[in-house]
Amino acid sequence: MPNYSELVRQLKSLKLSGAAETLEVRIMEAEQNRLSYSELLQMIVGDEIQTRRNRMLQRLITNAKLESSKTLEAFDFTFNASINAQQIRELSLCRFIEKAENVFFIGPTGTGKTHLAKALGHSACRKYMTVQFFNFHDLFAQLSKADLSNKLENMLKSLIKAELLIIDDFAFKKIDQKYAEYFYAVIDQRYGLKSTIITSNRSISDWAGIFPDPIMANALMDRLCHNAHQIVIKGESYRRKSRPKS
Repeated sequence: MPNYSELVRQLKSLKLSGAAETLEVRIMEAEQNRLSYSELLQMIVGDEIQTRRNRMLQRLITNAKLESSKTLEAFDFTFNASINAQQIRELSLCRFIEKAENVFFIGPTGTGKTHLAKALGHSACRKYMTVQFFNFHDLFAQLSKADLSNKLENMLKSLIKAELLIIDDFAFKKIDQKYAEYFYAVIDQRYGLKSTIITSNRSISDWAGIFPDPIMANALMDRLCHNAHQIVIKGESYRRKSRPKS
């Protein structure tokens, strides 16, 4: 059998590791099936493209801080009849992101809101869209940390730029005026351009109350709620429901 080690080394030196990994197998396939040089080249280039896409997808998921298990495929739609599976699957096509629409998941703790939000995040990553996920409390903790380390501007730009921003457990507690203004700036600049997913166990009518300035709160809520898909989930906690009875 021919030794392709030198060619493999050269491919790797050109950062074509995907092509390098499958080179020998593809050459064998080409010989067995009597493929042309162009057909062989097409397969090798296709392997490289797929390898790069896989790396990009993994990088997007990692940067978004999404657990690999929180996908739509892993979600149990049977546990709660109030969840419209067809509506969720339609959202997973990510057309709402293309239209810069928002999505709200409202319901009690443990009803699957966070899993569904992250699942839509995975769907966006699979379409090679940039996603950022934050717990509401952690978001403002990180804004405060960035402010102290003179990195606030970079963080705000990153939040504004993300094609999909996911905020979990929204309206968990009240926030001070300074960070309310930062948050308003992010939502204002995303308005009509980018999509935001919010999960909360509080009704939308309660959200404005966490912001000190009622005028700013109303303006922010107007931007968030415009063209938003509001999904209300009822029922008991999945964790409590699936807990073994003693």
